[in-house]
Amino acid sequence: MKNHIQITSVLTLIFLVNFPQAIASPVKLVPPRPDRQASASPVKFVPPPPPDRGAAGDRGGAASRGCGNNNQSLMAIVPVYEQTINQQPGQTVSVTKVWGLTTSEHPSFWFFVPYNISAIASTEFILKDESQKSSKTIYKTTVASPPTPGIINIRLPSNIPPLQTEKMYRWFFKLKVKCDTQQTEQLQYAEGWIQRMKPNSSLAELLPQTTPQQQIGLYAENGIWYDALSTLAELRLAKPQDPTLTAQWTSLLNSAGLENLVSQPLVNLSVPQR
Repeated sequence: MKNHIQITSVLTLIFLVNFPQAIASPVKLVPPRPDRQASASPVKFVPPPPPDRGAAGDRGGAASRGCGNNNQSLMAIVPVYEQTINQQPGQTVSVTKVWGLTTSEHPSFWFFVPYNISAIASTEFILKDESQKSSKTIYKTTVASPPTPGIINIRLPSNIPPLQTEKMYRWFFKLKVKCDTQQTEQLQYAEGWIQRMKPNSSLAELLPQTTPQQQIGLYAENGIWYDALSTLAELRLAKPQDPTLTAQWTSLLNSAGLENLVSQPLVNLSVPQR
């Protein structure tokens, strides 16, 4: 009996000595498992502060008097920033900035084309480096016309130099439309800016540990528009009937003022770009 009491006392003493250490030890956070079902919570884009200078553009979207679907016109799937600039005392000018961030060396650009293929005369995408006095064309291509109205993407090919971090690049998407033989070709275009950035250390550590569907929210919360949009759009192309992806698509576009494009289909261009 005496031995039993001694053993119990020793065990109690060991526990009391180690208990404060156990309480003081921090809990190790476990990152989301790659196979875990992604949350169906809404995806909200948190816009970062736009550049102080430059980045003025036009994402399109004005009403069309031509043959567009529901009288819509070409529109870039990008956020816009409305800013008021003081030029002189008592005089202000409103500026629309079309700009977004990416972490990709060769990102994708997304556009809504509201026309049937029979009405499209030509399409062209141009990317320029305007960091010097003389602008330099980085990439220029003719884009295959979508067979039906919808949202298309243009991905920069891997054989061109990667986008440099912290540098601003200007893009143009031009579309010539001819609704019937009696009309002349009408030019529609969108233009804006893209900037590549390096994710902060916390985001860079977390991204490889999450699924693509979980990454959408991380990109959006950190203001990285192009990566959030492209990741989600590619998942929707693979699973167009997935209700969770549809809900995320709706909330992401709504958060960037693009609610009028939520129901537009994604069109996978079968003709390779050149």
